[in-house]
Amino acid sequence: MSSLISEHLKLSDFDFVLPDARIAQTPAAQRDRSRLMVLDRNSGALQHRIFSNIDQYLVPGDLLVVNDTKVFPCRLVARKKGSGKAEIFLLSEQGVNVWEALVKGGVRTGAMLNIVPGVDAEIVGDGEDGTKTVRFHGVPDIRQLLFRIGKTPLPPYIKRDPSQEDLERYQTVYAAHEGAVAAPTAGLHFTAALIEQLAQKGITFARVTLHVGPGTFQPVRVDRIVDHTMLPERYHISEETADVINRAKGESRRVIAVGTTSVRTIETASQEDGTVIAGEGSSRLFIYPGYRFKVTSGIVTNFHLPKSTLLMLVAAFAGREHILSAYGTAVAEQYRFYSYGDAMMIV
Repeated sequence: MSSLISEHLKLSDFDFVLPDARIAQTPAAQRDRSRLMVLDRNSGALQHRIFSNIDQYLVPGDLLVVNDTKVFPCRLVARKKGSGKAEIFLLSEQGVNVWEALVKGGVRTGAMLNIVPGVDAEIVGDGEDGTKTVRFHGVPDIRQLLFRIGKTPLPPYIKRDPSQEDLERYQTVYAAHEGAVAAPTAGLHFTAALIEQLAQKGITFARVTLHVGPGTFQPVRVDRIVDHTMLPERYHISEETADVINRAKGESRRVIAVGTTSVRTIETASQEDGTVIAGEGSSRLFIYPGYRFKVTSGIVTNFHLPKSTLLMLVAAFAGREHILSAYGTAVAEQYRFYSYGDAMMIV
């Protein structure tokens, strides 16, 4: 990390004007028919395409690294004993019926909340970063009920209640390992047919798993970027995936990360020489301008929030000026932003 660059970065350096009308509230009619902005990170040149045209910017031997985490319906509406509503946002399972969670509604430790008739949630302790420990009663395992009573955890900037459609569309077609509270949204644009088409062209895929946590929406509350701390997110890289990535690097083929979560996973697990190490761990890697990328040679991503760590990551890869200029064009050209929005490819 270049201290000369990073020490002087301010939160205001990553701000831009985004009209509310540009924030996508629903998914595109077809996954791969979203728009695609292609950014040359050397020149800043832009091209405007449709996502299904992505094959035109890939060559045989390119490796796409995708995050196969699976979103689970982790939002539970609860009622306080007596009156009043609360919400339990499940984060991670600590044991059978014991979860780390975010609890809204002014609920204190020791309180008992009703979920559905016969099923209660007891707030048994305080955790780090404002979390609570919740124990469920009246059911052998609350997981058995989640897909019936839980809600899809749509981001806070989607101003509507989750629908039945969200169960499918707020999930990648290759999602496999349950544990995310938010989708790795760059992957939402891929269809099974598009993946097969790319494979026939000689594009290879490798899977990593990073369970996206609430930190993906955590605002940066400090003025100096270097003072921000990321919340931990669990990841796993198999021996097979590590071998595929390392072979691609050894053969000077491009490793293109689909989504900022894939970027953070492979960069977290890499050594200084770019060798990716298989295994499980927890990532708190914060990438901002000045960071030296060891593995990533291209990124497919969505358009991100002003002043967000995700915007800082892509700015680290493509250059802050190029990214802010591209975002200005995206606003003017009426691209759709955020989770259900359009895509950008940076190469």
